[in-house]
Amino acid sequence: MAHSRRNLESLLDHLLEYERVVEIGIGRRTKLARALAERGVGVTATDIHDRDVPDTIGFVRDDVVDPEPSIYADADAIYARNLPPELHRPALAVARDADADFLFTTLGGDQPAVPVERTTIEEGTLYVARAVESP
Repeated sequence: MAHSRRNLESLLDHLLEYERVVEIGIGRRTKLARALAERGVGVTATDIHDRDVPDTIGFVRDDVVDPEPSIYADADAIYARNLPPELHRPALAVARDADADFLFTTLGGDQPAVPVERTTIEEGTLYVARAVESP
């Protein structure tokens, strides 16, 4: 439990630099989105299934493979936790269309399927694809 709490805090630190974020595939894990909202970040969560989220978080049912672009349009960053490799490219496309950074973690030893910067966090690696490619 202590590891996951530190990992959550590490992710939180990286996401606090953004004013508005969208979480792809929130599932039943709402602690990170709630912590961001409590610190003044505008948070919208998506999932392919209806999910219960705290009142401080907006929720929209959406599939990143066939997304509704308006959900992501105002985001500064789009993030996902434990994102499977087959969703890396569609999620990056959504982020690029929104001119947003894309931050994600993978499950286990999965490697990113898109170009990224790597940042070591408590329980592995945070992958970051910037909205604007570095020169």
